[in-house]
Amino acid sequence: MSPGRFITLEGGEGAGKSTQLRALAAALRARGLEVVETREPGGSEGAEAIRALLLTGGDDRWSPRAEALLFAAARADHGEKTIRPALAQGAWVLSDRYLDSSRAYQGQGDLTDADIVALHRIGSAGFLPDRTLFLTLPQAEAETRARARDGDMSDRIGGRDRSFHRAVADAFVRFAAEEPARFRPVDASGAADAVTARLLEALADLLP
Repeated sequence: MSPGRFITLEGGEGAGKSTQLRALAAALRARGLEVVETREPGGSEGAEAIRALLLTGGDDRWSPRAEALLFAAARADHGEKTIRPALAQGAWVLSDRYLDSSRAYQGQGDLTDADIVALHRIGSAGFLPDRTLFLTLPQAEAETRARARDGDMSDRIGGRDRSFHRAVADAFVRFAAEEPARFRPVDASGAADAVTARLLEALADLLP
């Protein structure tokens, strides 16, 4: 049995992660791989329940510390119930967001990056992806896509102000520069099929 691989798609609002995850999963299945598609927060029964708590209500529903703890708890259940069992069966697991989203989003308050990573070490034993595909897009284009997708229906985190999302985008760029062995920045502009081809190219060294 070939080894499973854990691949995450990261980036800010409007980068096309969900669309590209589905397209990438289809492309990998066409190559004969078993693929599990999942997301964060969510991806398991317990984590989906926490997702509902995290993404609804007003922006002040949770303090930054409570929000970070809830994300870490959801991730711990997601890993235990979905990600690790699928990898043990030789499947490729594609996740729309993972730890780096918590680092980028929850790291904007009074918690440091080290705090977020410490929570991950406690909740998920520090488990990291084999490859993180960072979808990059100019901020103005990302905002236009997000508005077209959500209209006035953004969730409590996606609906935060422009300066917050600029800081999130900057954080992802910093993470990719600091961890080049794991991150692969991928241009998310242009036709969807062209973006999918770039994602496959960024996985070429892992493909059987």
